[in-house]
Amino acid sequence: MYFLDTILNVIFPVNCISCGENGSDLCIKCLSGSPSALRESASWIFPLFDYRHPPIKKSIWLLKYKGKERLASIFAEVLYDKIIEELSDLSVFRNFNDVILIPIPLSQKRYRERGYNQTELICQKLMKLDEKRNNFKLEKNILIKIKETEHQARIKDKGARLKNLSDSFFVKNPELIKNRNLILIDDVTTTGATLTEAKKILKQSGARKIIAFTVAH
Repeated sequence: MYFLDTILNVIFPVNCISCGENGSDLCIKCLSGSPSALRESASWIFPLFDYRHPPIKKSIWLLKYKGKERLASIFAEVLYDKIIEELSDLSVFRNFNDVILIPIPLSQKRYRERGYNQTELICQKLMKLDEKRNNFKLEKNILIKIKETEHQARIKDKGARLKNLSDSFFVKNPELIKNRNLILIDDVTTTGATLTEAKKILKQSGARKIIAFTVAH
């Protein structure tokens, strides 16, 4: 696989959108040096980077709409370090163990159009990074999006965002999350409406404690 990637990089060179270095759509050095998310978010949501930073915004767009799946691995690397850092405290002080990782789902229509769920790709890479530690397990078919909604980014009012997402999620096999600790994964949070709605339906279905991590805010 490494040899194949090397050959493809020679034929179709890939360059970092920030520094131009060959080999990655966004190199770890540029990603790690990007400004942190400083805008206020709920205490249970942990965003990493400022979405207004052009390389962050463009790289998320490339993953989300242009199929640049290699970016999922890059985002997963930095997310993983943050998750492990938070888990080290939560497991001791809040008994946050036996964790299930849940990606924010797409509607069936949007999944068909895109062909993949970018947050699910990130979760799969997180699982690969964690395969020797077993800090969490991945469940891709618990949280289901059952209602097609307007893109949240197009809705400016926070109340309208919440209304747009109302009753949009469904929990399949709720017995799998009863009294379990969950980590939600998403690419971007703006007002937190999507994560808040997802948390609400998961709590109603018996989940114990829920936190969330996103690439940007």
